[in-house]
Amino acid sequence: MDVVSDAVSAVRVGRPSSNRVRVSGSWCTRLAPYDGAGFHVILEGSCWLLPDGGSPVSLSAGDVVLLPHGTGHVLADAPADATTVKQAVPFERWLDDTGPRRPRATFVEVQMLCGKYRLDRNHMHPLMAELPKVVHLPNRVGAHPELRAAVDLLGHELATQGPGACIAVPSLLDLLLVYMIRSWAAQGTSGTWPTVLGDPVAAAALRALHSDPAAPWTNDRLAAEAGVSRATLARRFTTLVGRPPMAYLTWWRLTSAATLLRDTPDPLAAVARRVGYGTPYALSHAFSREFGTTPGQYRAQAAERSASPDEPA
Repeated sequence: MDVVSDAVSAVRVGRPSSNRVRVSGSWCTRLAPYDGAGFHVILEGSCWLLPDGGSPVSLSAGDVVLLPHGTGHVLADAPADATTVKQAVPFERWLDDTGPRRPRATFVEVQMLCGKYRLDRNHMHPLMAELPKVVHLPNRVGAHPELRAAVDLLGHELATQGPGACIAVPSLLDLLLVYMIRSWAAQGTSGTWPTVLGDPVAAAALRALHSDPAAPWTNDRLAAEAGVSRATLARRFTTLVGRPPMAYLTWWRLTSAATLLRDTPDPLAAVARRVGYGTPYALSHAFSREFGTTPGQYRAQAAERSASPDEPA
């Protein structure tokens, strides 16, 4: 595993939900804040996104936008003033109104995919936490080829609804999330973690820790893995990541344990072995100290959250 994969896996729960929308004319809809991440893919036409407390964003065909913190926002056919925003139709009701209708030929049609990822924010990796409120990835020739390919595949699957689409579409949506985060990191315009992932020493150390968190890592062994001295590793890693290598390893082991407790029925002894703790007692003690609850209580609370119905897409 790598940092981006692990950061996504630690927070992703359930399956993404999505709706394909076709609309034309004058329209304005509001999506309420959501305890997850929202996304939009513009398949045809253009529109505007107005995030709560942010500046309007113009979206065109092929554009992808991610709202990783579930920020409330308005989608509209044109830039909207404060009065129009207040009058925006709630998305669920708007979806019912627009879904069965064919757009009128006299208006420019907009087709888009609107959806949500359900996230568990209890132990979010700092890579995910520092994503900006709105990640806008415009459709530019030669930019983000993997993301563009995923958008094209997704559009094709939604348009054709061929055999296996019920599996293909959720899988492509998961791939889309990874490519959106990867494309944001590749831009390197803001944030600490694009710099971390671009630094050969910090990135090598992180790859090693994430590849085998249960290994008996020491600063000397990790420095050898990164090809630098122990002092160089400590200085570069701590400056960029914000904590020393062994402190990061401890945090990641416990975060991984929380993910396993949430997503698997594995007994505590098996979870302890997978994340590098010799006994269930040692894991339980460290887990309680870090998260303020026992592994058993955490698992029960995670099951309760998972059983609660999600908001409509």
